Amino acid sequence: MDLGLEGKVALISGGSSGLGLASARELAREGMHVAVGSRDPAKLADAARSIKEVARGRVHTTSVDLTDRAAVERWVADVADEFGALHVVLVCGGSPPVGGSADFTVEDYGAAVDLVLLPAVHLALTALPHLRAAGWGRLLFVASETASSPSTRLALSGVTRAGLVRFAQSLACQTGRDGITVNVLAPATTRTPPIERVAARIAEDGDVEAALRAMGAHNPLGRIAEPEEFAALVAFLAGARASFITGGVHPVDGGAGAVGAELPYLDDVPKNILT
Repeated sequence: MDLGLEGKVALISGGSSGLGLASARELAREGMHVAVGSRDPAKLADAARSIKEVARGRVHTTSVDLTDRAAVERWVADVADEFGALHVVLVCGGSPPVGGSADFTVEDYGAAVDLVLLPAVHLALTALPHLRAAGWGRLLFVASETASSPSTRLALSGVTRAGLVRFAQSLACQTGRDGITVNVLAPATTRTPPIERVAARIAEDGDVEAALRAMGAHNPLGRIAEPEEFAALVAFLAGARASFITGGVHPVDGGAGAVGAELPYLDDVPKNILT
């Protein structure tokens, strides 16, 4: 299937590992020029090598902290200048601590908003003029299953992801006639480094693979997702064939939303294990 992405430019935050890296590889495989931003220069170097294994376009990496607004503005401007345009922006950022609503202070809630919601909003608004100038664009926000399903132990995630959904839906209404679509992806448990850390923490007798299998037992497919399965949806929503899909929240959860998003494996892990 030709997704119509050949030669277009993608900017991906949090693209040095996990869902961001898998998405960068998938978009590069489709022939896009890919610009990846992340904080860790060593991880970025490894990511660049991984992306170049499948890339048919150029690969650009920048060490950038999404909470540094001036740095984000420089990054977006530099990418648009270097490639001459910007077409697809995938906003993939950090995760807030694990815990229930009453486990946190007001300051904790503010910190979560500063970590998750505001950087995503700022990156989108910074990139938007470049998408409008191109006359064609895709804004994709990576949230979590808490964007559409509540989870007792993921209160901060639910609060920030819900805010992100409402921002994205309002933006979709404002940008549709500019040729820009806006969508939120809501992945459930996926085999990424943070989830592997959780599995290592709860594994009995050190059997991490058994722990990962148990973590997926609550959904109808009976397993967790692979990053490449998430990236496949990113590529489709980024492409020309998804031109009439906007303002949506798209679960990548193996049907978990049909049975609820209670995650018992989070009951006895440290708050910051996903960050």
